[in-house]
Amino acid sequence: MIQLARNPCNLTNLDSSYNPYPRDKMTLDIGTIAPDFTLKTKTPDGLNAITLSEHKGESNVVLLFFPFAFTSVCMAEACSVRDDLKAYDELNAKVYGISVDSPFAQEAMAIKEGLNFPLLSDFNKEVSQKYGVLYEDFIGFQGVSKRSAFVISKEGTVALAWSSDDPKQLPDFAQIKGVL
Repeated sequence: MIQLARNPCNLTNLDSSYNPYPRDKMTLDIGTIAPDFTLKTKTPDGLNAITLSEHKGESNVVLLFFPFAFTSVCMAEACSVRDDLKAYDELNAKVYGISVDSPFAQEAMAIKEGLNFPLLSDFNKEVSQKYGVLYEDFIGFQGVSKRSAFVISKEGTVALAWSSDDPKQLPDFAQIKGVL
């Protein structure tokens, strides 16, 4: 079982040797046009809408779906991205975290952890469903995002699609950067 250090932002103590679930599943086919969406993010300045297609022709996009705000693995993943965001900037990529949490809960998590990239609320579960990464039932909760990663090219096509049924398994960030 994966063990975390007391600090949920510390990935150095993760033990990923235990994995009773499939390693990964493809959700969208590589090369297909990524489903467009507009989701809300909350900052101290208010609610803002983020639309995927606004990045077309401008930058690559990394979409990181996660099950729940404030859970240890999700916070560790977000803190890992926070600490390495410069690498994504240098690869001309915008990074977004997506969960079905409310934008208000996501804002609280972003403030608490000093996150430097937007968290997008898929509260209505439409985007997670379009991307094929919605649990029907997750520990008794219906309609929760699976831990998943997508790279969307500047042209708007899916360059990487990864999803795990194991919520404790993190995406391969080196692979994501390699695709960028």
